[in-house]
Amino acid sequence: MDVEANKAKQIINDNNNDCAKVNSNSTIDDSIPHSSLSVDTALPFPLMSPRIIELCKDLFRKWAKLDDSCFSVETVSGGITNLLLKVSVKEESGDNVAVTVRLYGPNTEYVIDRERELQAIKYLSAAGFGAKLLGVFGNGMVQSFINARTLTPLDMRKPKLAAEIAKQLCRFHQVEIPGPKEPQLWVDMFKFFEKASALRFEDPDKQRIYETISFKEVHKEATQLKELTELFSGPVVFAHNDLLSGNLMLNDEQDKLYIIDFEYGSYNYRGFDIGNHFNEYAGYECDYSLYPSKEEQYHFLRHYLQPEKPYEVSEKDLEDLYVEANTFRLASHLIWALWGLIQARISPIDFDYLGYFFWRYNEYKKQKEKCFSLAQSHLSGSRTV
Repeated sequence: MDVEANKAKQIINDNNNDCAKVNSNSTIDDSIPHSSLSVDTALPFPLMSPRIIELCKDLFRKWAKLDDSCFSVETVSGGITNLLLKVSVKEESGDNVAVTVRLYGPNTEYVIDRERELQAIKYLSAAGFGAKLLGVFGNGMVQSFINARTLTPLDMRKPKLAAEIAKQLCRFHQVEIPGPKEPQLWVDMFKFFEKASALRFEDPDKQRIYETISFKEVHKEATQLKELTELFSGPVVFAHNDLLSGNLMLNDEQDKLYIIDFEYGSYNYRGFDIGNHFNEYAGYECDYSLYPSKEEQYHFLRHYLQPEKPYEVSEKDLEDLYVEANTFRLASHLIWALWGLIQARISPIDFDYLGYFFWRYNEYKKQKEKCFSLAQSHLSGSRTV
């Protein structure tokens, strides 16, 4: 067990008898402390820090009487959904420990099932994925601190890292999470569609842009794609569903890769998780000229299909998964395009979510003919790739 895991285990053990803070109606383990406190993500950092310290004292009994000067709070990252903070603590014993406080973005419960996420974290953590869950509070969670850097989109295409991501994803897909195992892609897609197609913006310019969208067309595209993907026989697995560079971390000294943040995780089609990951080579800027070549994809798929003997994968198995992933790649564009519309209405984060819809939807339309043709050709048995 590594140092971070030992420290995380100790923090949990020190709170095991703190039953008053356990939420008995939650899906989380009874040993995980729970606080009713929330932290306003709109607060400027100097005002937010004391609230974070107060939260940590409320969650972790051994820190309750420490002076505030024993705590140090710093921003780790601020993505387009959550805010991550590192809290360093000098304990009475003289030990220095660190945890990560993850603040959910405002209104994210509108598109994220937090109970499903907490359920998954318990089993994924036990399988060695992500940070250890140490505590839960009103609008976030506290996890063990991972001493690693976040990857960039360009990192993901480096052959050695791509192979390691593929191996880790293969192992991730083997984790069993209790509960229903039906794929959630189309359930979530049409939920997002219902929400995205019924918005109204206070900003008249945004409203005018929004009104140029043909939701009848979007629904037709989603329905056609659903019918096509149902012809594939790839397995349903517990999928990450958001494997972008920001959810991958690397400790360069130990050469250790971490898959993190499971808020969109669910049972889903294997091909969707892989196709979505390939789309993320484009980064937040949606530069799809960076989409991996067939050779780069084959490199990834070999290490996914047979992590220990990647060059013994048959051409047929490679081709099957290549076509599957490049068909579900279209579904990735559609679902995140709809997600972008919802975020454009509810998120206070300074990001062009409305523009994001058009970047993703236009790329869907650009790639549709090629991907449909590839899938139909393959499914008909012609094997033309």
